[in-house]
Amino acid sequence: MKHSALLCLGVFLASSLGVTCGASPAAAQNNSKYVPKDGTISGLVRDSDGIPQMGASVVICREAPGVSSSYIYLTNTQGIFSGEKLLPGAYTVRVTLAGFLPYVQRHVQISANLTTTVRIQLETMFSSIEQLRRPPVATAADPDDWKWVLRSAPGLRPVLQWDDSEAPGTITSSVVVEQHIQRPLGILALTDGARRPGSVSNVAAAPGTEFAYDQRIHGDDRVVFAGQITPDDESPAGGIAAVWLPSGSSHTGPSSTVVLREAKLGASGLTFRGVRLDQAESLALGDRFLVRADGQYVLVGMGMPASNLNASVKLESRLTPNWNLDTIYAALPNGTRLNDALAADLQGTDAPGVLTDALNQLDAFPALLLRRGHPVLESGRHEELAAEKRLGARGIFQIAAFHDDNSHIALFGRGNGLPPEEYFQDFYSKGFAYDGGASNNWGGRVALRQKLSEDLELTAIYAFSGALVPIAEIDSGLRDGLRSAQRQSVAAKITTRIPQSGTHLSLGYKWISGRALSRVDSYGETEYQVGPYLNVGIRQPLPKILFGRWEANAECDNLLAQGYVPVNTRDGQVLLVPAFRSFRGGVSLQF
Repeated sequence: MKHSALLCLGVFLASSLGVTCGASPAAAQNNSKYVPKDGTISGLVRDSDGIPQMGASVVICREAPGVSSSYIYLTNTQGIFSGEKLLPGAYTVRVTLAGFLPYVQRHVQISANLTTTVRIQLETMFSSIEQLRRPPVATAADPDDWKWVLRSAPGLRPVLQWDDSEAPGTITSSVVVEQHIQRPLGILALTDGARRPGSVSNVAAAPGTEFAYDQRIHGDDRVVFAGQITPDDESPAGGIAAVWLPSGSSHTGPSSTVVLREAKLGASGLTFRGVRLDQAESLALGDRFLVRADGQYVLVGMGMPASNLNASVKLESRLTPNWNLDTIYAALPNGTRLNDALAADLQGTDAPGVLTDALNQLDAFPALLLRRGHPVLESGRHEELAAEKRLGARGIFQIAAFHDDNSHIALFGRGNGLPPEEYFQDFYSKGFAYDGGASNNWGGRVALRQKLSEDLELTAIYAFSGALVPIAEIDSGLRDGLRSAQRQSVAAKITTRIPQSGTHLSLGYKWISGRALSRVDSYGETEYQVGPYLNVGIRQPLPKILFGRWEANAECDNLLAQGYVPVNTRDGQVLLVPAFRSFRGGVSLQF
């Protein structure tokens, strides 16, 4: 037995170091190609006394939205079950057996080319009573513990296991999933800058303090609280948000959001007060259809009130195992509720967590505009038909046709060439948001999102749609001097993580054919997180200070200050742009 084990260990080390013996060059060349495969799950079902249970029913369901298919297995005489050809991702394991309480284990991660092993212990209704009646005994070691070697990460650790059921000396690669994986409970951040300069209804471009806390209620049920405050003497501002996640994630279950925001526009200006209520739901209709619905109510007050009641619906239809057809009716400007599944499905290197998502809710107000002295909110409708093809487990290809019907388009700019009853000015950035009026456009999009490796992801998009542009000469008001024209755009984004330093880098650029005052395919920009022109984002872990995880971050939009269009009106000159050059950065602590 010892010689067999040493021989097997030598074979494993030789294969790990790339040593081949007696292999032809053609075989070595074929072995050098890495082809990702599906994952495998296996498990052992025992009772509280450690006795294997035969005939237990094991149901494995994938947690990805829109996938309601399940796999059913039965344990053998040794209490073992095994399932192959499972797509990588999160799964829920349910075990039932007559005379025992049902067992449920959620968020079991299946990885490509690896076997995920779970150990399940079934309990009876009288297990707790029997435990009290038993005398205390010394805890015996698990007879299989000696088999596990070369352990690494505590949450998801690849190991080597001797498998006596195979040929002597066989080694199988497995993954042991821990029951309790800790995630950050809170974030405290010191920030400067704004995500949307010029909009008085969003977090101001000023130094501020942000926080978010994840409060677990029961099981996966949790409430995430977030807040932001700008302690400025002349223009103080603040906001608070609460997100209720009954399933623990907005990707796989419903969510309810409440956001309150207040800001003073200068020492002698008006005070902005706003509230936003958001309810998102997901409903599976059989094995082939999934409905995502989102309802939102926004009420703001600044002298006079303005409100919006919007609804968004997305129907995902699974045509084949690799092809989906999406039918979308969404409100503009749209949030990310209907589109989070794309990032969650690929598990991108920049996929937001529940804490970051709660902080982003503070900036999810539509732009507040002023039209003839009356406040209005940026609004519109988006209809889309999109076909998506899954490229293995790491890529998605999309082709879409859409229609945008905008009621109030927010244009951002600087200058004093507008009547005072036509715009609000941001106290910090000196920018303003202007109501550009209505537009009606058709467009299309072709997009590819591919995860090239665990630390590298690529996104490429081509789109064409209508955008507001100025006419040659404007003799009347600015709004009357704008028209809608077709524009094309090509965008690319790379998201990567540098292993040596742990730096997360996001680099994206979107080219637009010609002058444009409004966004080209704003829905696609939100879906793929790609803005106009050059955008850079960096997250750098810092050395450990006291406790928790410290990180410095910086985001710069339109780094080269492209797309600025000077426009002469009867009241003067203004500078309009679809996206300001802006900077937002700071230091955060996760604990």
